[in-house]
Order: sequence, then C-alpha cells, then structure tokens
Amino acid sequence: MKHATPAALDALEGLLADLRTLDLAERGRGVFYRKGRAFLHFHEDPKGLFADVRDAAGRDFERFEVTAADGRAALLAAARARARA
Repeated sequence: MKHATPAALDALEGLLADLRTLDLAERGRGVFYRKGRAFLHFHEDPKGLFADVRDAAGRDFERFEVTAADGRAALLAAARARARA
C-alpha cells in the first residue's frame, strides 16, 4: 500500500483540517507526529483511502478505512482519544 498522493489528500482536506486542531505536529501534509513520534499517516490503494493511527498502547498502528464519512468519523474519534492520552 503506497502513501497517499497529494490528490488523495485533497479528497481528505476536511479531515486533515479537523486533525490539525489536535495537539499533533504535521511534519508533512497528512503525516502527523505526537511527542516526536509518528502518530498518523495516510495510504491509498485500489480499495480506497486508509489511515494508520498509533494504537492506544502506543506500540503499533491501527488501520482505518477513510474513503467514506463513517470511517473518517471513526478515525477522528480514535485520534482525539489517543492524542489526549
């Protein structure tokens, strides 16, 4: 699965704007860090758009499909909760 292209990130601009309100550092468009550690980034493949966000334990990444609005909402909720932890 390749990292999201600028065109794919254009389709997620509303979600990116929401993520920018969290206590995260955006080191590249759509690549977010928390406390100096990779936290969230995006991928695309023929099946759609996906985001990997660091899991609650901080060890691994959990993948969310963000092609549709419900997946974007689930990702945003998880990112909010984990960014506060």
